[in-house]
Amino acid sequence: MAHVELKDVSKRYGPVEVISHLSLSVEEGSFTALLGPSGCGKSTLLRMIAGLEEINEGRCFIAGTDVTDMVPAKRGAAMVFQNYALYPHLTVRQNIAFSLSLAHASKQVQDERVGAVSRMLQLDQLLDRRPAQLSGGQRQRVAIGRALVRDPKVFLFDEPLSNLDAALRSQMRIELARLHQQVKTTMIYVTHDQVRR
Repeated sequence: MAHVELKDVSKRYGPVEVISHLSLSVEEGSFTALLGPSGCGKSTLLRMIAGLEEINEGRCFIAGTDVTDMVPAKRGAAMVFQNYALYPHLTVRQNIAFSLSLAHASKQVQDERVGAVSRMLQLDQLLDRRPAQLSGGQRQRVAIGRALVRDPKVFLFDEPLSNLDAALRSQMRIELARLHQQVKTTMIYVTHDQVRR
């Protein structure tokens, strides 16, 4: 778990300023939703916290550490994207374990972590399938599992349910709330969808 703090951050693309002197404090262990219309800078804000976008001015802190100039892999943040970003040629098991594999974790560690995460997300019966064989909701759970297996300090959700139909979005909202209660990790969720069910 980690407290996330942005101090007076700004982001510009050439002469266009998309985020101007924003300060934000997200409490440790909280589930914080940021609501706004498309194009208002929500995704850019998450990408700055994750280290995928440079901060032009201001500072970003995660768990009290200034991560502004730190590479993404060292920040302790895991991002779940709108488009799932799964590898189609890999199985569910391989997709979830991908970051552990890159970190050269032992097969035993990978199997233990993937097993725990897949049980939590009810994916344990699907581990040998490929993304094309899954429903939209199952694919999104795999994307969440891939982030969860890293045991991050903070989760960043970038419109993760927008590709799902209304009924599935409602179900996944409940699942995300349940997941937060289980792992108690700081979560920042951006959306333009005002439905709260």
